[in-house]
Amino acid sequence: MSVEDDFHTLAIGRAAARRGYGNFHIVECDQISGRRSLAWSSHGDVPSTVLTSDGFPIPIEGVSVLWWRRMRANQQASANTVNDHERRLVNNDCRGALGGILAASFRGQWISSPEATDRAADKLYQLAVARDVGFRVPRTLVSQSREDVVVFAREVGRMIVKPVVGASGPLMFTQYIDDPASIPEESFWACPAVYQEYIPGRRHVRLNCFGERMYAALIETDSLDWRPDLNIPISKWVIPQEIAQQVTAVLRRLGLRMGIIDIKLTPSGEPVWLEVNPQGQFLFLQPILGEPLADHFFDFLLSCAEGDFASDCLPRT
Repeated sequence: MSVEDDFHTLAIGRAAARRGYGNFHIVECDQISGRRSLAWSSHGDVPSTVLTSDGFPIPIEGVSVLWWRRMRANQQASANTVNDHERRLVNNDCRGALGGILAASFRGQWISSPEATDRAADKLYQLAVARDVGFRVPRTLVSQSREDVVVFAREVGRMIVKPVVGASGPLMFTQYIDDPASIPEESFWACPAVYQEYIPGRRHVRLNCFGERMYAALIETDSLDWRPDLNIPISKWVIPQEIAQQVTAVLRRLGLRMGIIDIKLTPSGEPVWLEVNPQGQFLFLQPILGEPLADHFFDFLLSCAEGDFASDCLPRT
């Protein structure tokens, strides 16, 4: 389940086709409106089906594994709707119908379930879970009070700010905030933000967990946020057993089958948990590391479809 032209789903689909699997299908969640995409009946009068990107109506009961990648996008067809109320109706009802039909009819394995994905996407909750299992996490404040932020800055020293959830559109990168007292109080009232102590160091870890398998990259940069510029040293990173066990514990607590985790290493080498994205980007590392991550991920899907789900798809301790 993704959106039109999502690079990751297309790449995994190509990996499946290259290896002779023809039953990997993509459902574009932003293309439901404008065609006969969904069908469901409470008493089985019609089969529960969803339309794939190549126009094939697939029975939901016949699906063994559902990769729940991208589902929140608005309908592309609704962009041409002049009336805002009609546009919201189309977007909400397409999203609600798809989610409801899957909840009622799908009996296979979720990667990962909608409930776990939504819960784990909560940055505050995942920080609490990571701290509970033994990770160091940055001291964090969420507030709309300038006074709270000023006091917090005095306590932690250098501080960063980032969105609680964010929004679609241009990426909002993590920023330093050096003098919160100089910012108008009304700016803090607009919405809460995440304020955190700055963790020193130039070694960042991007850890990709697919079930019981983990693949990590070490990203070395003095920049606060490494995403804008990948022309920096990036290499394979051997995951210490203790960190692997802690990551496994976090994902199990969150109910996730997979996760893309960001960790920062302090100058002394202490790992600090930053966050997990339940469906983050990982294929940009494939050419850099020379690691076939698309094939690794497809192997993970196969293990969930063909093996013992509890042992093959859940992170292992």
